[in-house]
Amino acid sequence: MKLVIVESPTKAKTISKFLGKEYQVESSYGHIRDLPKSKLGIDPEKDFEPQYVIPRKAQPRVTALKKAVKKSDGVILATDEDREGEAIAWHLMSALGLTGPKQTERIVFHEITESAIQHALESPREVNMDLVNAQQARRVLDRLVGYKLSPFLWKKISRGLSAGRVQSVALRLIADREAEIAAFKPQEYWSILANLKNKHGEFETQLAKIEGETVDKLGIHNQEEADKIVRDLEGADYVVEVLEKKEVKKNPPAPFTTSTLQQTAAKRIGMSSKKTMFLAQQLYENGHITYMRTDSVNLSADAVRAAATWIGENVGKEYALAAPRVFKNKSRLAQEAHEAIRPTNASAKPDSLTLSKDEHRVYDLIWRRFIGSQMPPAQFNGVHVEVEAKNKDKKYLLTANGSMLTFDGFLKIWPVKFEDKELPEIKEKESLDLVKVTPDQHFTEPPPRYNEASLIKTLEQFGIGRPSTYAPTISVILARNYVEKNQGRFTPTEMGTLVNKVLTENFPEIVDIDFTAKMEDELDKVAEGKLVWQKSIKDFYEPFAKHLAEKYETVSKDDIAPDEKTDQICEKCGKPMMIKFGRFGKFLACSGFPDCKNTKSLKEPPKSSGVVCAKCLASPDRKDNPGELIERRVRQGRARGKIFWGCNKYPDCDFAVWIDPVKEPPVYDPVVEAAKKAEQEERRAKRGKKTEEKKER
Repeated sequence: MKLVIVESPTKAKTISKFLGKEYQVESSYGHIRDLPKSKLGIDPEKDFEPQYVIPRKAQPRVTALKKAVKKSDGVILATDEDREGEAIAWHLMSALGLTGPKQTERIVFHEITESAIQHALESPREVNMDLVNAQQARRVLDRLVGYKLSPFLWKKISRGLSAGRVQSVALRLIADREAEIAAFKPQEYWSILANLKNKHGEFETQLAKIEGETVDKLGIHNQEEADKIVRDLEGADYVVEVLEKKEVKKNPPAPFTTSTLQQTAAKRIGMSSKKTMFLAQQLYENGHITYMRTDSVNLSADAVRAAATWIGENVGKEYALAAPRVFKNKSRLAQEAHEAIRPTNASAKPDSLTLSKDEHRVYDLIWRRFIGSQMPPAQFNGVHVEVEAKNKDKKYLLTANGSMLTFDGFLKIWPVKFEDKELPEIKEKESLDLVKVTPDQHFTEPPPRYNEASLIKTLEQFGIGRPSTYAPTISVILARNYVEKNQGRFTPTEMGTLVNKVLTENFPEIVDIDFTAKMEDELDKVAEGKLVWQKSIKDFYEPFAKHLAEKYETVSKDDIAPDEKTDQICEKCGKPMMIKFGRFGKFLACSGFPDCKNTKSLKEPPKSSGVVCAKCLASPDRKDNPGELIERRVRQGRARGKIFWGCNKYPDCDFAVWIDPVKEPPVYDPVVEAAKKAEQEERRAKRGKKTEEKKER
């Protein structure tokens, strides 16, 4: 009997369905070797040799796998096809004492289906050491940065902080954007709209040119300029100079890569990148989708044929393409993944599968995006009109555009928001009548704060990190309290701003976007066998270590985060209180530390509405001392960061409302509240039942 080893028990269970009794499928439960947590685990003096250990929690699994190896006729390593999966296979060989190709085979597959597994078994290979070395280089590089730079932050700011090669760049992007917003000064500008009509109807135009010169967005600076243009247009004659009619086509987007899946899930269903990837992993391991870590938009010939067949039979022959649509890879890093993320079975509609609610939402996106990518473009009838407005002094040009959907094409499966705008029947050289001229005042707005989708898109554009690193990077900077997520947007915390300042001023190469992208390029060259990984690490580490040693001597904690004196007196010992920096920002601490360890929070108290809690007033126990509704924020889930108003007597009173109680005084109805609670309990019970059913399956 041959032993097949994968990383995940779910994956093992799915693969077992496709293999006969001559195979035993076991899981390693993830990594079985890693660098030690208690020390650096890398020897710079010995060519950066990693010192791998088997973590305590993995030792029972390794023991069980060793026993299974002894009983087997050979071992097949079927870990994921990317660099991390290749490294896990190599670690398994080392930890289990597997000697080589006679005893061990390596297989890879992009989807967990019977045909893919059988094809992989027919074409085994050896472990690809170039991919292993690329993963080793990444691990060593990140360990050197994290374990060398984090203690610097502990000593100069506060313990518990961390720095990382990718996370620090992500923090810098968010902090730099916040600085842009703070420094932004709104600029006034005006737009001019003119409503015109003929016998067939009325339509709106916008000023585009004055005396042949294009009016850019900021071209009209103030009301005085706008009013002068309005007076000219009110006395002008209007004639249609240009009328263009053409068919406009909108092509479908490519099937998902890791990055675009995370971005789209954030935009369309408000799901975090971490949760999206967790659910995609489950879908992959249960055989529903192809491998979910990929830079590629390629599709296999079989998948494209299956999509065309399903479209022709279920949507209509007019929606099936005569030839497959092929997409070009935009990512310069797309070299190791074979296909985009797609369903393993094109005919498996989302509603036909037994999935949890969230799995269904992610699968629905993947299935629709894939099917839509092989459908015809949407077609619109487009109209472009240019109208000359001429008075005795000046000539103005106004434009209008219209479009009407004539064939929905891929929009039938992959809906995209658009607005039909129909213009009345118009002829060239036709005179038009003015209905009204409307000047609109605007002010430029600062760049928006990053959300998950835009941050991932930016990281990908600059070549920072890999598909597998985007979600963990965001999770780390949130967990470290470097950034907060308010109403879906990232803002740096006080601590995040300080850490970014220290790193930017003292270690600019670490948070430099171009430098980080260059390191990714070098890791790609290692994966391609074009660069020895130790050389890449050495070129980085030697100047970095020297620079770090200098900064330990020249940078003072008092220069970065000096303690601030206050007029407050410690109520425990009578000494002055000081403002200090801790892991979670500024706080008050007694100057008598360590003899006195009194501390206080500096956070402002929650904003009070001044509105008395209606539920407290209805309660016999609290009506004489009711609470007030104060401003709070949702701490987790899809609504994280959203403001609501809750009673300050919580948890004794759980009354809360979403609407500002000052604008709409809340009313407490015990019957309505009881019905709401019953509905919530019913939903919880249903979720619990589904979870139990899933566990049983």
